[in-house]
Amino acid sequence: MSQRTICVVTATRAEYGLLRPVIRRLADDAGLRLQLAVTGAHLCARLGSTVREIEADGVPIAARLPVFLEEDGEPVARTIARTLTVFDEYFAAHRPDAVLLLGDRFEIFAVAAAAAGRHIPIAHISGGDVTLGAADEYYRHCISKMAALHFPSCADSAARLARMGEEPGRIFCVGGLGDENIRTLPKMTRQELCASTGFDLMQPFALVTYHPETSAGAPDPAVQAEALCAAMAAVPGVFWLITGSNADAGGQVCTRKMQEFAAARPERAGFIQSLGLRRYLSAMQYAALVAGNSSSGVVETPTFGVPAVNIGQRQAGRLLCANVLCCPADAPAIEEALRTALTPAFAARARTARSPYNGGDTSGKICRVLRRFDFACCKTFYDGPVPEFDPQRSVFE
Repeated sequence: MSQRTICVVTATRAEYGLLRPVIRRLADDAGLRLQLAVTGAHLCARLGSTVREIEADGVPIAARLPVFLEEDGEPVARTIARTLTVFDEYFAAHRPDAVLLLGDRFEIFAVAAAAAGRHIPIAHISGGDVTLGAADEYYRHCISKMAALHFPSCADSAARLARMGEEPGRIFCVGGLGDENIRTLPKMTRQELCASTGFDLMQPFALVTYHPETSAGAPDPAVQAEALCAAMAAVPGVFWLITGSNADAGGQVCTRKMQEFAAARPERAGFIQSLGLRRYLSAMQYAALVAGNSSSGVVETPTFGVPAVNIGQRQAGRLLCANVLCCPADAPAIEEALRTALTPAFAARARTARSPYNGGDTSGKICRVLRRFDFACCKTFYDGPVPEFDPQRSVFE
């Protein structure tokens, strides 16, 4: 078989962190040619210009395709329209054999629509998940319906794809890339983490990331961010290591509230826009608590067995392990959850967590399927029984 060109698109720091192992495997695979397209927040100064992390990894970037304005507040529909146009032009000039996309962002939905419009096969990572508190929910399912190939992260998500009418022969339950990162990426020592961030993280600390909720009728992100800040201020005995919010509407408001909270309490809190993958996972490993509403707080913390407080509805519907404590997005409820999660009893409970996302060599499985899958085979709607899916099952060995 001739070498296949796989275009991997990344728009955010979190997404790149998850894609990192499969990008490296694609770059090293003799049967595949990596075409890495960088877009979205990576190329936006107000969101941290996180393309620098990709550059530091030495990964060859095939294209840098800006789609965000530097001013905050553009309607999402306009950003989607621009992204679709930019990627349609890119795919017309640099047509890959398939496009590999992860997740549920509106930028990635637009990329998928551009690829589908050009009849380029889409391989989708993390389809079948549920997040009822975010617009990501329907973007994710739309991408799944456009995709020719699926790499869900757990058995529940794989079964959901089959119930959505996706053929089981196109669904490869490979496990989670985040879980693989945790198991394989060398972490910093705690002393190195202190030196790298400039904060004293030898003391008990909490890792905090908070994004706006984006479902219809979602609460004001400023009010929710203020509630989290009030709860953190009321809980003693822990240092708050806070990272910036994402590119969703209201994200800049959340970021500003967190920056103001940390600036007013330099002895109790520190803010960093983006930790990058290695620092983030290292911080998660040593944290007494992970708090906020990022998917990593629900999906990746079980592998570490670290206590997690999941605030509000953004991650509603996801699988919850024993280490995750959910609460409404109001100050008294958040404070109570934080205090509970920091107790020795809850820490002991968190250590019993077992991740459903361990698929072993997840990135290797993805590459093997991409190398051998028959993309020319016509996709049909599946109405049959839902089979058993096992992340530990070998793929194309």
